[in-house]
Parts: sequence; structure tokens; C-alpha cells
Amino acid sequence: MHEGGTGAMLMEGLILLGFALTFVLVFRRLGLGATLGYLVAGAVVGPQVLGLVGGAEEKVGFAELGIVFLLFIVGLELAPNRLWRMRKEIFGLGLAQVALCGLAVSAVIYVFTGFTLAASLAIGLPLGLSSTAQVLPMLQSVGRLKTPFGERAFAILLFQDLSLIPLITIVAALSRNPEIQEGPPGWQTALLAVVAIAGLIAAGRFVIRPLFRLIGVLGEREMFVVAALFTIVGAAALMEWIGLSTALGAFIAGVMLASSPYRHELEADVEPFRSILLGLFFLSIGMMLDLSAIAERPLFVAGMALALIATKAAVITAIGMIMKMSWQRALALGLLLSQGGEFGFVLFAQAQDGLLIAPEAASLFGAVVTISMATTPFLMMATRRIRAEANKDGGEREGPSAEGASAVVVGYGRFGQTVTQMLVAAGIKVTIVDRDVEMIDIAQQFGAKVYFGEGTRIDLLRQAGAGEAKAILFCTDKDQVDPELVSAVREHFSDAAIFVRAFDRRGVVRLSGTPADFVVREVFESAIVMGRNALERLGESLEAIDEAEHAYRERDCERMERQIDTGDLRTAHDRIFVQRD
Repeated sequence: MHEGGTGAMLMEGLILLGFALTFVLVFRRLGLGATLGYLVAGAVVGPQVLGLVGGAEEKVGFAELGIVFLLFIVGLELAPNRLWRMRKEIFGLGLAQVALCGLAVSAVIYVFTGFTLAASLAIGLPLGLSSTAQVLPMLQSVGRLKTPFGERAFAILLFQDLSLIPLITIVAALSRNPEIQEGPPGWQTALLAVVAIAGLIAAGRFVIRPLFRLIGVLGEREMFVVAALFTIVGAAALMEWIGLSTALGAFIAGVMLASSPYRHELEADVEPFRSILLGLFFLSIGMMLDLSAIAERPLFVAGMALALIATKAAVITAIGMIMKMSWQRALALGLLLSQGGEFGFVLFAQAQDGLLIAPEAASLFGAVVTISMATTPFLMMATRRIRAEANKDGGEREGPSAEGASAVVVGYGRFGQTVTQMLVAAGIKVTIVDRDVEMIDIAQQFGAKVYFGEGTRIDLLRQAGAGEAKAILFCTDKDQVDPELVSAVREHFSDAAIFVRAFDRRGVVRLSGTPADFVVREVFESAIVMGRNALERLGESLEAIDEAEHAYRERDCERMERQIDTGDLRTAHDRIFVQRD
């Protein structure tokens, strides 16, 4: 039985991965985005079409970890001071969106469906929430999460997570089921949530950070992955226990580690899990799509999806313009957040348990949410020209915000410190990465912010901002940078100039022919400086010192060129200055 169960699980995994790979590649090629590809793949492979894979509800429960991991990564990018700076957007813009969109959609449902007021609220308020799992990856993929536009969208999504407890309380208060009405009061749940958040903050400062430092000292890199997963799952489990959003718990854990030296290492380690689980989440949503309910009432589902999108887009656009956004930007924000969200499925189920809506209604509005999510890529494609025109008119620019560093320095030893200080002295913003924990702690005492991580990993470089950087400088000791790494960095970050510190002339020869823009021997210039000072002390004239330096540089350059051509360090040894007897 066990072998049979394992075989069935492997076969289901193979089918899901195969269909996901095929549809996502096709939809990406068509410019429609990965999310829509996952949704269609899930619908095709699910019980409504081919019936190759079942158990969508169980898979959704597991795949929701993808949303949890996503919010953890977002939290890592928002240090507490930046989050505090966004407080007006979160509690002003976010509150306005949740309240006004929820009430407006509820009014549309009440007027056009004949549902009771309680049922309309139980459906409309959840539909006022948008899809964090869809919107944030879209913003990340185009590098706009850190722009003012992206921050406004994120502020709304974060408040939506915070609003889950009040919405659950409202649905419970509207419930006709006596068992649900006898649950704990909302204020008690809210107080418990505050205590849990305070506990997470304390644990992040006094437990999690020292744990990561210990792992860094021991050099057990794979334990970073284990500790990161433990942190995320632990924070999510705590929030689920008190009935709050699991994603909110992971987000708080991420924020607590955003200013730590281990941020980029954690981002790089968690990102693969986030991508896989988020894809599985959308596959499961597609599998749950009730095509029979749509077939029975296609006009109702299509009409409600259209009404949902139009109502939310109109309300959010109006809010954005009140917040002094240009109408183009406000419209783009409205369309980006016009879909229903994953929390809708949770709240529809609660409304059904509370005897507020029938199971058929829950299925119909679940289909409305899924269809609205599928329309988002098309809506963003349709507004691309409008957003481009806004940029020409001086609106917010595409790409990363000014907070991104212009240079990434890998290695903060004696060499990297000098390079970094020269860049900073010129006003260049720098992100520094090193894996020496003790050095990181010492640097912090002098006010330098150094992130922990293996800077020769492409994924970590990407997390550190290499994709937007103008220069990547490898200042590591020994010869940690090989030709393959330089070629990979050039392939992935083609806009950045690559600078490499070589240990000796052997390193320079090894890196010849690579796409590195500049390679320097670490002691070459300092040795020349000492030689010049020694000649001065020995009484040589400035003219003689300059001639000696020029002669040495000329011979050394000739020798290096010939060694590179032959690959043999013994080549041109006759060009070495040696003392004759």
C-alpha cells in the first residue's frame, strides 16, 4: 500500500509539473504571465476536464505555504524604518480600499442578485480583497515592487492581510449558525494577535538573529535553509493558531530580519521554495474551478466577474486620485488590484458554514474570483501604453527606485574596505556582501552595513540587487572568482561592469579572455608605492624613480601579455629584473 501510495503521488507530481511547465512556457511566450498559465494548467489537468489529478483542496492547503514564503521575502525587503515610513499608505490607503471596495461590491451583489443584506456582505467584503499571491510576483518580475507605485500596491495588500480578523469577526457576527456565534469575541482575538506579534518581534531579536549568527560562525550553509524554514513555518503556525493570516506572521518574521546581515542569504535560500509552492497554489486554484457551475450560469459568472473588476477598479482609481496620483497611475493601480483574492475562498467557506450562503453560491463566487484573477494579465497588457505615456509626462519611472545600490561589493576584507570607502566617498550607494561573521560584526561597530552571504552565487547576487547595479566588484581574497563565474555574472547581469581582484599573476592569466572589465593584482600597486618610497630614501632623484617605475611596468606588462598568449608562467622570464653577480 505504501509503495502504491508513493507511486501515485509521484505520478501526480509528474503530471502537475509537466502540465505546469508546458502551459507556463506557452503563456510566457505569449506575454500573458505565469499565473494565468498555472491557472489554465490546473483547470485542464483537474477533475473538470481531463481528471488526471484530484485532491485540489488538500493541495491548496499545502500550497498556501507559497504565499507565506512570498510575504517572508517581501518582509525581508522592508526594514522597520521603511515600514514605519509607509504607515500612512498602509492604514490610510489600505483601510480606504478594503472598506470602500468591500461595501461597493456588497451593494452591487445586493442590488443585482436578490441576496439578503447579510449574504451580500458575507460575499462582497471578501471580494473587496485582492490577490497578494498574484500581484506581488507581477510587481517583482518587472522590478517595480520598490517603486512608489509598487509601495502603494503593497501597502493595500498588507492591510488586506491585517483585515482578515475583522472580516472573520464580521462574517461570524452575521452567521445564522449558533455554534459559530458562540465562538470567542473579536476583541479577544485581536488582543491575542497583538500579543503574538509582540512575541514574534521579541523572538526575532533575541532568538532568531543569534541563531543565524551561530550558524554563520559554524559555516553550516545548509543549516541556513533549515533555520529559515523553521522561522517561516513557526511564525505562520503561530498566526494560524490564533486565527490570523499565516502570511502576516511570515511577513513580520521577514521584517524583523530585514536589517540583519543575513537578509540576502535568506532571500536566496527561500526563493526556490516560494516559486515552486506559489506555482502549486495557482495550479490548485485552477483545479478547484467549478466548470459545471459556470456552464449552468455562464452569464451570471461572467457578469459578476465583470462587475467585480469594474467596481474595484473604479473605487481604487478614485482613491488613488484623491491621494494625488495621476489618473493614469491611479487607473493602473485600480486594474492591478481589481481581481478577487485567495482569502475569498476562506471567507466563502466560513459564510457557508454560517448558513449565510448555499454551497452553490460559494462555488459560483469561487469561479468569479478565479476568472477575475485570470483577467489581470490582460488588463495590465491593455494599460501598458497608458503607463508608458505617464512615464513620458514625468510620472513615476519604471524599474527600481533610487533606494537600489549602484554597486555590489563582494568581500569586505582589507581590499574591499578600501574600494568601498572610495565609492562611498564619491557618493555611490553600495551593497556589501561577505561571509565572515566576525568581520561583519566588527564592521557594524564602525557603522558599515555588511550582509552575510556567499557572493559568488548568482541567486544571492540577484537578491543583493546585481540586476540593477552598474558595477559588481569581486574583492575576495585567494582566487575565489574563476572564469566560469565571471562568464555567468556577465550572462545574468549584462548591464553591470565586472571588476575582479586577482591574488597574483596566475589569477590574472586564468581570468584572461573572460568578460571581466577590469582585473587587478591585489599587491601590485602597493608594492610599487613601497618601492618608490624606498628609492627616495636611498637618495634617488624623482626622475630616476619615475624611470625605474616606467621600466618595470613596461616589462611586466609585456611579460603578462606573453604569458596570457601562451598560458605558461615561465614565458618571458628574461624580462624579469634580476641582480647579476
